Amino acid sequence: MIDARDMDLKTAARTVLDRLGADTAALDGGSMASFSPVTGEQIAALAEHSAAEVTAAIDRAAAAFRSWRNVPAPRRGELVRLLGEELRAAKDDLGRLVSIEAGKSPSEGAGEVQEMIDICDFAVGLSRQLYGLTIATERPGHRMMETWHPLGVVGVISAFNFPVAVWSWNTALALVCGNPVVWKPSEKTPLTALACQAILDRAIARFGDAPAALSQVVIGGRETGEALVDDPRVALVSATGSTRMGRQVGPRVAARFGRSILELGGNNAGIVCPSADLDMALRAIAFGAMGTAGQRCTTMRRLFVHDGVYDQLVPRLIKAYGSVSVGNPLTSRALVGPLVDGQAFAAMQAALEAAKAAGGTVHGGARVTDAAPEAAFYVKPALVEMPAQTGPVLEETFAPILYVMRYSDFGSVIEQHNAVGAGLSSSIFTTDLRESEAFLSASGSDCGIANVNIGTSGAEIGGAFGGEKETGGGRESGSDAWKAYMRRATNTINYSRDLPLAQGVVFDI
Repeated sequence: MIDARDMDLKTAARTVLDRLGADTAALDGGSMASFSPVTGEQIAALAEHSAAEVTAAIDRAAAAFRSWRNVPAPRRGELVRLLGEELRAAKDDLGRLVSIEAGKSPSEGAGEVQEMIDICDFAVGLSRQLYGLTIATERPGHRMMETWHPLGVVGVISAFNFPVAVWSWNTALALVCGNPVVWKPSEKTPLTALACQAILDRAIARFGDAPAALSQVVIGGRETGEALVDDPRVALVSATGSTRMGRQVGPRVAARFGRSILELGGNNAGIVCPSADLDMALRAIAFGAMGTAGQRCTTMRRLFVHDGVYDQLVPRLIKAYGSVSVGNPLTSRALVGPLVDGQAFAAMQAALEAAKAAGGTVHGGARVTDAAPEAAFYVKPALVEMPAQTGPVLEETFAPILYVMRYSDFGSVIEQHNAVGAGLSSSIFTTDLRESEAFLSASGSDCGIANVNIGTSGAEIGGAFGGEKETGGGRESGSDAWKAYMRRATNTINYSRDLPLAQGVVFDI
């Protein structure tokens, strides 16, 4: 494992990439600067791929698809099994690179790589379960069934906050389903993408007979992304990012009748009921709201606390916010690391000012400067007691801000919970069976993820991940999310000597 404490971050990042077999010559001389949020220092300058180069990558992927789709699915699963092995071997190094480039704590960086390993295991089993149905037919001497076939080139656009896990969710499933992948990582985390490609290349070399260009990385910003989104040969675009980004990607893909998986914003909320285990709730809320410096799509951003327990829980939360450790995740055991950049810090401060103007009482939120580099942005997480769900509470700010509000009526708090644009993750803390079941019912939480007595973040790969409304409606990872990466065919086979028509139609000639 590379210990970034023993060298500058630029050297540490390059040492990891070199160990993994990535081309470190590509890290200098380009126009796209890459910075580490840990210190704010520049660690690379990469060349961006032009629209023409993206088109050429898609050309190669389309050729790979024509070969890969005919490889039996269990054999395709063998490649993903080898990828899982390579990720196990590279876990420490890749986890460290995630910490350097995304600012995560070592445990969160390693945890993200473990998530990659887990989805590989899931996909290997899935490679023998890409099954359809046998369907009852009204016509004698006939059989009706559905079959699933590889879809085509899959384009992946990922965000900085989970720079490698989201790629693996898509790529592991895409590969076993028979599809090649073209990946555009966030401009803020290109180095981890190069590392992942190098790790997959190792697995491909061991696999032996995979087509060339089965997986490719394209580096760049808006122009690069648009070239990927607009190409009609990209059958599926899986895009993770802001709702604003999704409003642009979704219509562009739909205009050419392509498919999209959109994983967008999440203004996630928790509800603390009178019967809640407050010790458990405190721990779950603290991680859900402050973990990853509030930069998870599933971060808890709103909290509704019943009048009967508000004065018991909220002062304890405020104390936890005041005492939580903030610092360099590579040189300390701090629980909260840096914001990704100055833009994120400015957005956080603007939201806190808006909350004050709306009558909120702010606890925390100040920039931490003790022993922090001037170019890095460390902040104390902010808990804001709000009189009502207004103003900035209705919007997602990608920073560690938790808006806390009182409630007294269960029915009305469900309405408030659902009264935001996004619908990703949600949780309720209760030991009342009726409350928990109501929260999970059709008239309860309107989110794609609804939890009881755990926080809003920390989803496992076994369940389909995604949300409703402005979160985009997409699903990735577990359950039957694989179906988005395949095309369905309904087949009818006539093994009789007659030709009866459905619905009793008669057409004799």
